[in-house]
Amino acid sequence: LFSDTECLVLSYDFKLPDASQVLLRVPRENNIYNVNLKNIIPSGDLTCLFVKATLDESNLWHRRLGYVNFKTINKLVKGNLVRGLPSKVFKNDNSCVVCKKGKQHRASCKSKTVSSVDQPLFRLYMDLFGPTFVKSLSKKSYYLVIIDDYSKFSWVFFLASKDETPSVLKTFIISLENLLTLKVKTIRCDNGTEFKNSDLNQFCGVKGIRREFSVPRTPQQNGIAERKNKTLIEAARTLLADSLLPIPFWAEAVNTACYVQNRVLVTKPHNKIPYELLHGILPSIGFMTPFGYPVTILNTLDSLGKFQGKVDEGFLIGYSVCSKAFRV
Repeated sequence: LFSDTECLVLSYDFKLPDASQVLLRVPRENNIYNVNLKNIIPSGDLTCLFVKATLDESNLWHRRLGYVNFKTINKLVKGNLVRGLPSKVFKNDNSCVVCKKGKQHRASCKSKTVSSVDQPLFRLYMDLFGPTFVKSLSKKSYYLVIIDDYSKFSWVFFLASKDETPSVLKTFIISLENLLTLKVKTIRCDNGTEFKNSDLNQFCGVKGIRREFSVPRTPQQNGIAERKNKTLIEAARTLLADSLLPIPFWAEAVNTACYVQNRVLVTKPHNKIPYELLHGILPSIGFMTPFGYPVTILNTLDSLGKFQGKVDEGFLIGYSVCSKAFRV
């Protein structure tokens, strides 16, 4: 047993109070303790028992082993997992140009564990999806998704072309600020011309809205909008598959998915749904009906005969956001 100043020889049956302090056990042969690194598997990190390889030797074995990382090479040595590899510690000096050419990748964009936003409309994320291969029933090929950073409440707007984005966005911001008596502080979007144009430049300048653009070819910096796009598309695809409605109903499915998710998804770290965080009240969801569900509508417009049917048949394709009504 080694201390800082001495070495103590203990009896064979001696037990340490903490067995985890034992780093290495070797047998006693001919009154000496022989440590053979090739025949033992050390417990713990016993780097001190291994000679450090030179940089040239480290790089040579790095090349011989197909440019495997140095951490793996040192695991082979410490675990005595192969034969023929010197029992040395191989050092990585990060000078391998070949590895940089073959393995370099983008740094990950780590999400924040704690949000710095403490009120709605402080930051809005937005992204434009499209064009779609099939136009919607109203001849739309794009949709604009906008997400509030604080509540994660989202809105979707369907467009026939990208050029409609500035006018839709300006009308939306003005009406939303009037509804919530709050001001939009920041907009996060990509570098598309639908967001980078003189019309929006002037509008944001007058309103004092700061704009944050993601780096080209780096959609991760606008990850909230990108993930919301994916969530809406997957939900819409599922609704269409369940209802057996044709593809031109994709806009109705996306709109319904957005409406429902605003009222059921739980937002971290508040542990509340987006609707409550934005409007301050709990929504009711007891009226919700499966998308594409067959329904009947009472006909109150036409003059019907005594024995004519009083209803029209249809399918539920969503909910109205401006009135207490279904969309059929």
